[in-house]
Amino acid sequence: METGTARDAELASALRLSVMRLSRRMRQERSSQLTPTQTSALASLERRGPMTLGEIAAHERVQPPSMTRVIAHLALEGLVERRSHPTDGRQVIVEVTDRGRALLSDDRRRRDEWLTDQLAALTADEVAALTRAAPVLEALAGS
Repeated sequence: METGTARDAELASALRLSVMRLSRRMRQERSSQLTPTQTSALASLERRGPMTLGEIAAHERVQPPSMTRVIAHLALEGLVERRSHPTDGRQVIVEVTDRGRALLSDDRRRRDEWLTDQLAALTADEVAALTRAAPVLEALAGS
């Protein structure tokens, strides 16, 4: 194995573990009882606006029947509304309700507060390293 390749594999393993642990810890700071999939779908609807079930499923990279169940739960909780598609009666448009927006806002606030507290305990060099790493991590997440 090449030195660069071994180094890359070691970094990949370290990043995988630390990102998974941070993600798990951030989920613990959520104020809602929604699953990660439900939260992600709700947040996508908030960011992207009203979508069909198929569009949400494609965006979230899940099968349409799974997304149908997710949206049904969110609708039951009053977090989304379903309405008829204006041009295709076979489809449904889903959008976030004010209650859904409030839940997302509260979740984000709690997690941001927790993370801000953690960052305050770091050195200036550590904060600078994270500032440089954030766009790289975002690029990796989007790939």
